Amino acid sequence: MTFSHQLGWNVFFDRHFKSFQEQGFAVGRIAIENRDNYLVLSGGNEYMGEVTGKLLFNASSSSDFPKVGDWVVVSLFESENKAIIHEVLPRMTKFSRKIAGGKTEEQILATNIDIIFIVQSCDNDFSLRRLERQLIMVYEGGAKPIVVLNKIDLCDQYEEYISQIFRIVPDDEIVAVSAKTDLGMDRLKSLLEAGKTFVFIGSSGVGKTSLINKIIGKDLFETNEVREKDDTGRHTTTRRQLIVLPGGGLVIDTPGLREFQLWEADEGLDEVYGEITELSVDCRFSDCTHTQEIGCAVIEAVETGKLSKDRYESYLKLAKELVYLKNRQEQNRYNSKNRFKSISRAIKNFKKLDHKSKFR
Repeated sequence: MTFSHQLGWNVFFDRHFKSFQEQGFAVGRIAIENRDNYLVLSGGNEYMGEVTGKLLFNASSSSDFPKVGDWVVVSLFESENKAIIHEVLPRMTKFSRKIAGGKTEEQILATNIDIIFIVQSCDNDFSLRRLERQLIMVYEGGAKPIVVLNKIDLCDQYEEYISQIFRIVPDDEIVAVSAKTDLGMDRLKSLLEAGKTFVFIGSSGVGKTSLINKIIGKDLFETNEVREKDDTGRHTTTRRQLIVLPGGGLVIDTPGLREFQLWEADEGLDEVYGEITELSVDCRFSDCTHTQEIGCAVIEAVETGKLSKDRYESYLKLAKELVYLKNRQEQNRYNSKNRFKSISRAIKNFKKLDHKSKFR
């Protein structure tokens, strides 16, 4: 296996890189994204990377810039240990969210991921509703989710948490572990195949970094203990970074996220709430919102107990959030289009005035 294949290179990227390869460019993978530069892995070496002025000028949003996990087209200057980034190759998968705060903009957290481990813990952090939201985000980006229930040493009845997760996730996509006692760690490690990329996500304090340290076999990242009085904690990961594992796989450690705001999630919503998608086929109206319509099969299922009220209310909340988000995105596109038209008119008017002034 070549170094590039160890980093996750496959036929998908090879197909998109072929024309650049013919022009003499090299390829690298983004390991760390800093404010104005990047750590690029290429050919067994590390380079400090910077984007070209062309890429900087053509980028319409932050998502157009390289992100951790991206494969990029580069020119390498080995004597200077420097890489100039010309293009970002198309992404096979991604994990993104709406940026925190009031702005309606996508924040890409990691790209080209095979499996995303969603970490929840057996303490006050456990939340089925948050898990549903996280699953939607993972499905929408195209990666495979696996739920990791950590800190099972703290809970005698963790099987009850497993049974709750099993209602929305297949049994083979759930792993119960304890980073402290190593219980279940062998199964988790067995999922980390060479040449594949993995991401650990979850709230701060659930034990993501402790799990990664266990997988690596040493304390590569510093962690802070969870406070016993309120089960909260934090770790010192402040940026996303890609690490090559001893067994040949790759893992991306991410800071704990306070907000899991959806970005685009139509397919993810249908995937997580598959039973509601199936029920909706029998609704009287094809555009049924499942809120008040006569002949709604979903409402009927709630009334008869076939569908739990909690699942139904969670679905409605997320569906409403997506409608609001789409409206905001459409408004932004409309505003951007109008701004472009205004700039175009201004340029045309300037050219007319300049042309007239030449003949005075």
